[in-house]
Amino acid sequence: MAEKTLPPHEPSKVTVKGRAVRLRTIGIGILVVLAIWFIAANTGSVSIRLWVPTVTLPLWVVLTVTLLVGMVIGFFVARRRARR
Repeated sequence: MAEKTLPPHEPSKVTVKGRAVRLRTIGIGILVVLAIWFIAANTGSVSIRLWVPTVTLPLWVVLTVTLLVGMVIGFFVARRRARR
């Protein structure tokens, strides 16, 4: 039985000011702007209990570190999936 092959799939694109921009790029840009806005809006101090010590830090630092750790983990997961 012959297998059907699908034609190559092109990423979705939108034209912005005469340039073709991938929808994924626009979505990532929106998420980055929202993350920066959320971090900038939360400037109070918080106490974080790490196993033994308790640390008091500005909330924006905690959110930024959390965002960066999430991005690094996402990068490694995507890289691992791409190898398969």
